[in-house]
Amino acid sequence: MTLYATDAEKLAVARAEAERGAAEGGIPIGAALFSADGTLLGSGHNRRVQDGDAAMHAETNAFHNAGRQRSYRNTVMVTTLSPCWYCSGLVRQFGIGRVVVGDDQSFLGGQDWLAENGVDVTVVNDPGLISMMGDFIEANPALWNEDIGED
Repeated sequence: MTLYATDAEKLAVARAEAERGAAEGGIPIGAALFSADGTLLGSGHNRRVQDGDAAMHAETNAFHNAGRQRSYRNTVMVTTLSPCWYCSGLVRQFGIGRVVVGDDQSFLGGQDWLAENGVDVTVVNDPGLISMMGDFIEANPALWNEDIGED
């Protein structure tokens, strides 16, 4: 079993998911849920386009793929993009203790609210993730606005 010790190693799992989503014609956002010791519990990517499912954001896909856990208090959600309010609500609802954000320049979701409510939030602002998301938004403004609930 592989243990992902550093935030960079964890973020690489989420980045691979974002790249997978982009290759499938979807929105390039990836996420992964890890235990406190660095065990990968589940990973996923935004599948709204692929599945025709408005609820299948990257964080919800990773959460779903992690399966049922007794507690989420000591887990870490790693996401390539600042979690939207929907995904921030998932973090709070289930008490996920830490969130690592790869990019909060392309979009700023509920991460400040999470921090204000006791979630340990680390922002990396990886230049490659910022570029990947920026390129996607520029090329697909209507799809991006749909994803974030804008008209």
